Amino acid sequence: MGSTSGIDRRSLIKRSAAIGLISVPTMSFLSACASGDSADNKVEKGEKSTDNPLGVNASAPLDFVLFDGGFGVEYAEDAVKVYEKTYPKAKVKFGSTQKIQSELQPRFNGGTPPDLIDNSGAEQMDMGVLVGKDQLTDLTPLLDAPSIDDPSKKVRDILRPGIIEMGQYDGDACYILNYAYTVYGVWYSQTALDKLDAEYPEDWDAMLALCAKAKKKGIAGWTYAGKYPYYIPFSLYPFIGKIGGREVLDAIDNLEPNAWKHPAVKAGFEAYYELFKKGYVLKGTPGIDHVESQTAWTQGKALFLPNGSWVENEAAGTTPDDFEMKVAAPSSLDSSDKLPFGTLWASGGEPFIVPKKAKNPDGGMEQLRIMLSENSSKNFTGKVKSLTALDGGTDGLELTSALKSAVAALEKAGENILNPRLQDWYVELQKQKIGVGAIGEMMAGRMTPAEAMKKCQEFADAAAKDDSIKHYRHK
Repeated sequence: MGSTSGIDRRSLIKRSAAIGLISVPTMSFLSACASGDSADNKVEKGEKSTDNPLGVNASAPLDFVLFDGGFGVEYAEDAVKVYEKTYPKAKVKFGSTQKIQSELQPRFNGGTPPDLIDNSGAEQMDMGVLVGKDQLTDLTPLLDAPSIDDPSKKVRDILRPGIIEMGQYDGDACYILNYAYTVYGVWYSQTALDKLDAEYPEDWDAMLALCAKAKKKGIAGWTYAGKYPYYIPFSLYPFIGKIGGREVLDAIDNLEPNAWKHPAVKAGFEAYYELFKKGYVLKGTPGIDHVESQTAWTQGKALFLPNGSWVENEAAGTTPDDFEMKVAAPSSLDSSDKLPFGTLWASGGEPFIVPKKAKNPDGGMEQLRIMLSENSSKNFTGKVKSLTALDGGTDGLELTSALKSAVAALEKAGENILNPRLQDWYVELQKQKIGVGAIGEMMAGRMTPAEAMKKCQEFADAAAKDDSIKHYRHK
């Protein structure tokens, strides 16, 4: 599925330092892996049984670190309480942080990582590198374990489509369990559109017309996380895929030569650049972060925001009661698009990993099995207003307008759901280079679409030629 050529020590150290797996000067990543095999430090396995299919050591400590982001920490704390009730002799150390890489990098280097990590946020560790350097536990035992609610079904049988595939990087092994199921797209307030006597625009001409109408009322058409412009692809990538077909996005993921020069990319970039050129982007957007952009949006300063379904919970503090938050798939460019209106990006999010050198990997997987129960899933959805990887799990819940629209968007998309892999195969390339260094520059007016396309291709070509990077391809 992917390939790497020979990796010399200098290239490995250079690459690992670049994505934060080591801090210079310090022990190299290879040395850290070689020193003190963690197999000697692992807790003894417990006895497998119907109630303990993973063979968890009932008295072994569990170390769990969660990313404290848009979903908060309460859902995980609740799931930890279930673990503690199930294994009352086990001491669970639970912590949360927004600085995943900064705080956990030294622990990976020292061979003492936590047993379970929610590897998310701006300081997300590069999953492609972690997999490529054999630092993660294969979660197949979890997938093959009986589910908590229906032991006749394995965990793999109760997951939403695409969840397992997202955790696979090379072959059938699954290294990541994305707990949330995220609907990416264009977020808006139905109330704001009603005030303009408007419907969500289903093609780009209608989008531009609505933005022009809003501008006359002193309202911007769009805003986004200017300091983190890799949020823009949440709507731009499916827009491009809709225009040219999913094979365009696959070629980009595969780091293929000239992938960024495809006519669909050109059309997508030029359409979004037109938002800037015509003054339809909220003034000052390039200088604001995700929270500030969301706040400006909930305050009615802009109509549309590219984001994921965590936004409802993250922006809850500033969202008016009558906002009626909704999400929609990207507008069509025109009738020549390869895929129909409704095509959108939806996939697993909030990636959980069990490090290979974890002392209690069985406990880490058991905590995930608990989180995939219907009770824990409903608790998550009810508290953070987002779907989980569990297929279903919303029966009996009163859904908000945002969550209802997300479910409706998935139903409308049907088979036309796209899942670009660039953001989890090549984190640094997607976020800092393509996101910040090209798309962000274009949307700020500092690059033309042609220049941004060229820069994206240069970044992708460099990654493709970098033999210190593990390369992946769509099957």
